[in-house]
Amino acid sequence: MQLGNQGTVTEAAGFNPEDDSKRLREAMKGAGTNEATIIEILAHRTIAQRQSIKEAFKRSVGKDLPDELRSELTGNFEKVVLGLLMPAPVYDAYELRNAIKGAGTDEACLIEILASRTNDEIRALRTCYKTEYDRDLEEDICGDTSGMFCRVLVSLLTAGRDESTTVNEVQAVQDAKELYEAGEARWGTDEVKFLTVLCVRNRNHLLQVFEEYRKISGRDIEDSIKREMSGCLEDVLLAIGEYDPHFVNHSPALQGGMGLVGLGTTDSILIRVMVSRAEIDMVDIKAEFLKMYGKTLYSFIKGDTSGDYRKILLELCGGEK
Repeated sequence: MQLGNQGTVTEAAGFNPEDDSKRLREAMKGAGTNEATIIEILAHRTIAQRQSIKEAFKRSVGKDLPDELRSELTGNFEKVVLGLLMPAPVYDAYELRNAIKGAGTDEACLIEILASRTNDEIRALRTCYKTEYDRDLEEDICGDTSGMFCRVLVSLLTAGRDESTTVNEVQAVQDAKELYEAGEARWGTDEVKFLTVLCVRNRNHLLQVFEEYRKISGRDIEDSIKREMSGCLEDVLLAIGEYDPHFVNHSPALQGGMGLVGLGTTDSILIRVMVSRAEIDMVDIKAEFLKMYGKTLYSFIKGDTSGDYRKILLELCGGEK
């Protein structure tokens, strides 16, 4: 995953993986563990820098850093630390596997990851999924989901979205007309047309489509999706369209308060977003969270979590503002 320019985690200046490796080794020596050192280092290094630390640790100690940390740490703090040490596609594959295996399916996790990744990122996570678990991701998703929701996920998995910036004005008008005729203008909904347009067209083109749609229908595409769809299909189409500035942010995690808003804390959601987005767009997520819930993400984390788990999340959050 490429470094974003709206992340709270940035490349550490004067980075020396050998020094970091040595400090981590010392933090785990003897009785007890120096969690503060682990937080100080891992929450302030990029994914690429953490990979260099892992390599330096293995060279100097002859052991894998994640294995050593796993034997020292527990609970949600351990989950965050181990997640930070994974390359982005490996972490995505890990989260998708957890969303699918066992009883029930975490549809929000499937949507969160597959609707937000680039074509290269999708291809990379599919490869990692096969390598790590000796399973085919598409087959697993098809085995756990159904109907049009499954078809949208399969379309996203093909990594076939046009990623150019070209806008075809004539095609945009035609797409908008076909979306209107597939939804608002008829009894029932032709969901395939929504799939074809939303999953395949490039983002600039879609913005033009949505503008043309407003002219034709008199309403936002967001409103039409909410009127015409329901459940997971509605959620995934809204998530795909969330980069339209007329949409409220429809990341499933943000819609669910990142596991913080409401009764109790859903740590799996919180951990996934904090680990995977810290160096990509955490600044944007914090701003959107404040708009949606009237309190800062930092304050929610501070009030709903505790111990070293809270400390590392607050570092990844990057401060109150």
